[in-house]
Amino acid sequence: MKNASKGFIPVMLTPFQNDGRIDYPALTRLTEMYLKAGAAGLFANCLSSEMFELSAEERMQSIRHIVDVAGGAVPVVATGTFAGTLTEQADFVKQVYAAGTEAVIVITGLLAAQDESDAVFNERFHGLLAQTSGVPLGFYECPEPYKRVLTAEQLGEFVATGRVTYHKDTCLDLNQIKAKLAATAGQKFGLYDAYMVHAVESLKAGAAGLSCIQGNFFPELIVWLCQNYDNALLQHEVAEVQEFFIKNMHVMHDVYPTVAKYSLKQRGVDISTFTRRKVGNFTGTVRAGVEALYGDYSTLSRQLELVA
Repeated sequence: MKNASKGFIPVMLTPFQNDGRIDYPALTRLTEMYLKAGAAGLFANCLSSEMFELSAEERMQSIRHIVDVAGGAVPVVATGTFAGTLTEQADFVKQVYAAGTEAVIVITGLLAAQDESDAVFNERFHGLLAQTSGVPLGFYECPEPYKRVLTAEQLGEFVATGRVTYHKDTCLDLNQIKAKLAATAGQKFGLYDAYMVHAVESLKAGAAGLSCIQGNFFPELIVWLCQNYDNALLQHEVAEVQEFFIKNMHVMHDVYPTVAKYSLKQRGVDISTFTRRKVGNFTGTVRAGVEALYGDYSTLSRQLELVA
């Protein structure tokens, strides 16, 4: 990503109408909300966007819409690899790049099967590079269809090509994060961590920022953390913010992304809770948990305004 400072890259939701069609006016409002919160970039067409439940046409239309609304204010990255031959994946990568994205994201679990070796993955990725000349790429260690975590050695080799500029990391291991940062040091490249449990330590180790589902509840709080993680005068508040996310991890993950959409409705965002993904039942207990979460956030945000 072009932004040099620590930043928050939202993994964007896709708003739907109650009949299941994409709600583009709501997608405009959502994009504007991320921008107003201070997002350093936008990750469109990702798992939080319910990308596997979108058609190829819907993927492209939503990406173009987000790029248009962002208007160059921040860079946009978007997923470009799905099922199909390497040539079919490369063709879609080129379409996504032509839509105005800064980099096109490769889903690690879709480039090689779970039982295939790193050598096979590496060979296919270099094949993708050859078929997408000039297109900046990034990686997303997406949990679906299975999570394939890159090694530091792999990431270092790929970034050294000059073509890989972005990585959304989901390894959940701070030592692996540090190894990946060491392997890619000095390159035009940004590693964005998805795991809020060690978010502050990851930022201190050199991560470019955070890209986590919690930003679909309280984006301003993630931005605040990125801006203040190393502020010596605010370390008590920094620890409090990280603990807030750790304490409420289960609430934000349960029946996601329905819970995120409901939380946004509490904030006054005009968005339906409809999802195409089968994520479980949004029960009264789940609803009560999200409502309590919003109350705790409101208290915390008032405190932060006093010390900001």
